[in-house]
Amino acid sequence: MGAVTEDLVRLYAESDALGVAELVRSKQVKASEIAETAITVIERINPTLNAVVIKTFDLARTLSAASVEGPFAGVPFLLKNLGTMWKDTPLTSATPYLKNFVCPVDSGIVHKLKASGLVPFGRSNTPEYGWCITSEPRMYGPTVNPWNPAITAGGSSGGTAAAVASRMVPIGDASDGGGSIRVPASCCGVVGLKPSRGRLTYGPHEADMWFGCIYFLCNTRTVRDTAAYLDAASGNLPGDPYHAPRPDKSWLAGLSDRPRRLKIGYTLTAPFGAPLAPEVKAEVEAAVKLLEGLGHAVEEYDIKTDLEAAWWRYNDIIAVETFTEFTQHAAFVGRPPREEELEPFNWAMLEYAKTLSATDYSASIGAVRKAGQSICAELAAYDVFVSPTLTQLPRPVGYWSMKDGDRKRYLARWSDAAFMFSHNISGLPAMSVPLGMVNGNTPVGIQFVGRHGDEATILRLAAQAEEAAPWIGRKPEICAI
Repeated sequence: MGAVTEDLVRLYAESDALGVAELVRSKQVKASEIAETAITVIERINPTLNAVVIKTFDLARTLSAASVEGPFAGVPFLLKNLGTMWKDTPLTSATPYLKNFVCPVDSGIVHKLKASGLVPFGRSNTPEYGWCITSEPRMYGPTVNPWNPAITAGGSSGGTAAAVASRMVPIGDASDGGGSIRVPASCCGVVGLKPSRGRLTYGPHEADMWFGCIYFLCNTRTVRDTAAYLDAASGNLPGDPYHAPRPDKSWLAGLSDRPRRLKIGYTLTAPFGAPLAPEVKAEVEAAVKLLEGLGHAVEEYDIKTDLEAAWWRYNDIIAVETFTEFTQHAAFVGRPPREEELEPFNWAMLEYAKTLSATDYSASIGAVRKAGQSICAELAAYDVFVSPTLTQLPRPVGYWSMKDGDRKRYLARWSDAAFMFSHNISGLPAMSVPLGMVNGNTPVGIQFVGRHGDEATILRLAAQAEEAAPWIGRKPEICAI
């Protein structure tokens, strides 16, 4: 094909994922032309953003040249450099310890993504092993925010969110163990849904991950793309420990049904750490006013569950689970990791895990599950619960550096994400919606939390908000157009 034109770049960059698929399906543009356009945009923007750390352009060209089918046929996509295995692609988890790992098989979810027509162009940047709410690994360097390069893009799916916000790709793989879908969505001004516990399988390679507290989905620019991706990726395998009920119609089709009058709770109080930043509080108040103006009943309510205590218990679980993961990886590498191969914080987590007894571990599991139950009971009165995604504005690059080996000091900084991990442990669906913007260059996400299994309601509410206060036309400083 000929050179990629700026008109084609604009058409690509202005389209969401379903829009790109429709261009291909209607034969307005060939999938191979979309592929070359995506490569052009990535090569143009990525040196500034550092969002894509492993490129799979040859694979993308091969897949795009073949017959493409499915709801996302021919749509450029990024795999996160953590967790998701696409056979024969590198997966380093941003650590030199796994620099030579190549996926031997597909994850269960990837089988579904292949059937949907998504085409992977590479892997997005993450912090080492994902355990940070910024994406600044020593191995690859930081991903910067396309709205303002001085502030974090968030993490651990920061590379994905930055790539989507800058229009390198319209959709990308993301995962969430403590806010890692929603935090970067908030920082980069995109959509990020953490689904209900049991909505997507961990199988066949894992039966459970962090006792149901890790979730997989995506970052997108539009609510409809998120709904369509949920349709494509959801499902369970026999023997899965968690399940979530499916709606009567697809989540995408359900967006055409506007929500009934909802009872919405909201909070302006941080559960621990510093109070809400004034700018963040103002954006939450504006979002609540918008929802009230759309006909919903709103009521202020502050969560009473001791989330700070639950946070520290949760980290005990994570330390042990991380240690176990490294033990499994040692079978591939042939040895355990050396201190110099890991970020100081991750090494500190492994050392801390060694100090915990089986009794400590069991007690922490029990405490976290009880806290999750308590959160669900508190919020049962509401159809949707609204909070800020982050309690503070996005922090400067370097604020959450994993060079800090003081475990307690480092984890105390995570109070910005107090509303994040609480729904990893509750199992409730939680969605960061890009309703807020400060000074024209600092996105502020608003979190919608629904009842277990009821992604449909928060998706419909988000679509209603998107229609009333559109964000799709916003363009960051670093953008394809």
